[in-house]
Amino acid sequence: MIKIFEHGSLKNRLLALAISTVVVVWIAATAFTYFDAREEFDEILDAHLAQSATLLSAQAHDLDEIETEHAPLLHKYSLRVAFQVWEDGRVLRLHSANAPAQALAEQEQGFSDTVIAGQRWRVFSTWDDAHRNLIHVAERGEARDELARDIAGNLLEPLWFSLPLLALLLWIAVAHGLRPLVKIGDELAQRAPDNLAALDAGAAPREVTPLIGRLNDLFARIESSMQKERRFTADAAHELRTPIAGIKAQAQVARGAADAEERIRALDNAILGCDRAAHLIEQLLTLARIDTLGDEASQPCRLRTLAAEVIAAIAPAALSQQVRLELAEGEEVPVRGDPPLLRILLRNLIDNAVKHTPAGTAVQINIAQVEGESSLSVTDNGPGIAQAELARVSERFYRPVGTQASGSGLGLSIVKRIAEIHGASLQLAPGKDGNGLRVTVGFKS
Repeated sequence: MIKIFEHGSLKNRLLALAISTVVVVWIAATAFTYFDAREEFDEILDAHLAQSATLLSAQAHDLDEIETEHAPLLHKYSLRVAFQVWEDGRVLRLHSANAPAQALAEQEQGFSDTVIAGQRWRVFSTWDDAHRNLIHVAERGEARDELARDIAGNLLEPLWFSLPLLALLLWIAVAHGLRPLVKIGDELAQRAPDNLAALDAGAAPREVTPLIGRLNDLFARIESSMQKERRFTADAAHELRTPIAGIKAQAQVARGAADAEERIRALDNAILGCDRAAHLIEQLLTLARIDTLGDEASQPCRLRTLAAEVIAAIAPAALSQQVRLELAEGEEVPVRGDPPLLRILLRNLIDNAVKHTPAGTAVQINIAQVEGESSLSVTDNGPGIAQAELARVSERFYRPVGTQASGSGLGLSIVKRIAEIHGASLQLAPGKDGNGLRVTVGFKS
């Protein structure tokens, strides 16, 4: 794909367009010149016919002693022009050898076109000064057409000789003009797959600069994505190593246990480690899936209804830890988003709050419309997070120092990514009276 510039498709397209444009313009100019020249040429030939008729009219008095005869042909083009002299307009006194026997024209004055024996004639008719002899001077239409074709051929002849030369010059010019694109293609073709350094746009033409800018933006996004993938892979491998090592250790304890009670306790711990590993894997898969989604969500959703569904699903596990889930009273709040993603967001927020809330207390979920913005907040009664660490807790795999609750450090990372997809804001702050943690997601209306 990188060698697309070497295939010459763009060069051939530019050459075809340029040559076609030149040919069309040239033919149009030639046609205009031909018809304009033909009109002027016809006027010149008509003037010649009129002049010839005038000369014959001036000599008409010398025809009194001449009997009807054929005038000799003195030039090779004489066959193209014919004349007749009719005495009183009725008796043919003189005519050229190529003139027909019948009158060349019916009218007695001015120009006319006629067809005699299948031949077209352009005729000028006039009377002599004594109004005794009617004179017709005519020219064959085929002769005029032949001369017009000669003119057109002379006009088009330079095209046949200059068009190949023009094509060669255009080919050289287009090849030279496309050299920056070819250079970019060569540079990209020679790059290693992991070389995502920006292309130099300093020497590129102004028209190519936007293309180089877009490529550099693409390289930067790919580099950022690859770094995230490398970091994610490394962090995931590190996080998975811990529960797997714990499961192995508990299995070894169970294998070497001397009594049944110790073996059962070790097996229970191994099962608990499996649950934690499964939860971590589930969160990793969720994070990987939402990372591929675009930053857009446009389906109408009922936020309070979704929260009630998630609370109902988590409530049994929360009650087993003696933690109540309380959804504050309020009206339905519509937002635009993706319902499955919003459920994941709610489940992670509430599950995270339950893990950090002491037994016998409650997690508060509040959904409201505040200053034109739909707001979702989840507040726990746990130990809270130090102000210095609030900015980092949404980083992947980050767990604040001293955290006692189990977890992988991915819950708030998932919440942050889903908020980004919905164009929502994410704020973390101490809860009421400075106790616990309040996480607020603000959806734009």
